Order: sequence, then structure tokens, then C-alpha cells
Amino acid sequence: MIARLLRHLFAPSSARLFPPAVLQRIAAAVAAGELRHSGEVCFAVESALPLRAVFAGADPRGQAEAAFARLRVWDTEANNGVLLYLLLADHRIEIVADRGLAGRVSAEQWRGVCQLMEERLRAGDPEAAAVQGVAAASALLEAHFPRAPGDGDGNELPDLPHLS
Repeated sequence: MIARLLRHLFAPSSARLFPPAVLQRIAAAVAAGELRHSGEVCFAVESALPLRAVFAGADPRGQAEAAFARLRVWDTEANNGVLLYLLLADHRIEIVADRGLAGRVSAEQWRGVCQLMEERLRAGDPEAAAVQGVAAASALLEAHFPRAPGDGDGNELPDLPHLS
């Protein structure tokens, strides 16, 4: 418990790891992926949890699900939104996919996206982790929700990553 409290107290800044120019490149990766599928991809990073949440035992998965709701990723027309969530203090990546993807994309496939991101993060390249994670999630969405010729760009969620 003490170690986790210290990690959250002294977590790296999400804004330092993801400055504005990097956020724009991640947003461009989201937009490029969404040209190929009708899903919505959202990328969110939290540096740390409030200490009261750590004391209460909040876990990264629960925080990712709360972010999924707060960012309204669940509120897409085809129920095919995907949140890539990074909690820096806990060194955790969580993916929350809407119910339209249930039974289509396996837990192993989502785990593969996480592993790809983890490799880049361990290598010290958070931008590549995000961009490659977005591309991998988009490839999974494209397999199940390809954009049909003539489909308009129904961008339902902002492409710019969310930092907190």
C-alpha cells in the first residue's frame, strides 16, 4: 500500500510525457484509423489517482471504466467505441470496448494491443506506444466495422487524447 501511495504521489506528469505536439500526432493517428472503420477510438492518460482513491483501493480497471463513462465512449450510435487508458502511476494499460464489440474481439486480441503499447513504453517512447496502440485498435475495429464506400465521417468523439 505504501509503495502504491508513493507511486501516485510522485507520478510522472502526463503533460510532460504527452506534450501538445505529441497529442496532435496521436489525434492524427485516431483520425486516420477512423477513416477505415466506423468505430470510435479514444485515448486517455491519467498521471495518478487522487490519494483518497488509492486509500479506497481503486483499481486501474475501475478507473478505466469510469473514464469510459465520463468521456462518453459508450455513447456511440453503433456501440463500437474503444478506450485506450493509461494510468502512469500504476504502469497499467486498460482497454474498455463497448458492447458492440463483445464476441467479436477476444480478450487475447485486446491483450495484444496492450503488449504492443507496453513494449514501446518500456523502450521510453510513449508517443509510439500511443500511436501504435491506436493503429492496432483501429485494425481490430476495421475487421468488424469497416467503413463502407460513401459513408460520411460520423466522428462522434473528439480525436484529441484526454490528459489528467
